Amino acid sequence: MVFRRQLKHVFRFPALICLLATVSIRIAAAADCNFSEGPCTKIAGNRTVTLDIYPKPPKAMQELTFMLTVTPCASLPETLVIDLGMPGMVMGRNQVVLKKTNPCTWKGTGIIVRCMSGRTLWQATILSGELNNTAFTFDVR
Repeated sequence: MVFRRQLKHVFRFPALICLLATVSIRIAAAADCNFSEGPCTKIAGNRTVTLDIYPKPPKAMQELTFMLTVTPCASLPETLVIDLGMPGMVMGRNQVVLKKTNPCTWKGTGIIVRCMSGRTLWQATILSGELNNTAFTFDVR
């Protein structure tokens, strides 16, 4: 009987750890941008990186325009690439090439595919060492 009680306490602790790990994974995989309301800004080193997506709200299987503004923008290339993927899920390559339209603005078009699993959380990562591969996590309808 005493052994059974001790065994019961031993199994509670791992169950609690598993529960907390699941909650932390879900919290980590939450949207940090809402492009339906407007642009999203992040800091990458000494630069301010702002991404916006049109039309609003961003929808799957629709051509979208991605606008990137970086300040200061000295020494950045004429083209930048956004990698579109889902956090925690291996996706096929989906990249948007952004071309410089103004001194500190890049623009490009692309499509976010509909996920067969029904998930709607996406991540746009600016593939640039100068911008620390800044990532924006957001929901798509």
